[in-house]
Parts: sequence; C-alpha cells; structure tokens
Amino acid sequence: MARAKPDLPDAKALHAFVTGDELRVRVTPGARTESLIIVDGGVQVKVRAKPQDGAANTAVEALVAKALGIPKSRCTLLRGATSREKVLRGSL
Repeated sequence: MARAKPDLPDAKALHAFVTGDELRVRVTPGARTESLIIVDGGVQVKVRAKPQDGAANTAVEALVAKALGIPKSRCTLLRGATSREKVLRGSL
C-alpha cells in the first residue's frame, strides 16, 4: 500500500508566517502521517522520521521546502537541532 501524500496548507498561507526569511515551527517526530498545519497562530510539522542522527530534521526541511514551493537545498535548519521548537531559513 502506498503512503498517503502529506497534508500541506496553501503556500500563501504559510508565507504569512515567514518573518524575514525565517520560519518558526513546532515538530512532532515519529508521527503516523506527515503533515504541516497552521494551528493557533503557529506552524506544526509532523514527520514519520525518528529523531535519530538528524533524520527528523532532514525530513522537516524537506517537508517545509515542499510546502513553501522551494527547492530542498534552499531550506535549512538555523536553530533547534535537538528541540521540538525549530527555526528554519527558507530562501524565497
């Protein structure tokens, strides 16, 4: 059985949360499904990858880049490598 596509918001709605070129997110690693949702004035990201050897961080970068409509190489983690609260730089 194929995995479901990640649940992503409209890119314009997500761009409203980008301050300068930084996006603050709250991450849930090891989730059943991958999603990026806007909740209570913040962005919540759920990824299937476990938080081992940076796998969850890499998955978050890829999912956020996809949601913003930019290449993966232009979305990098700035702060929060070991925290659920992360700051990503998305060069738009």
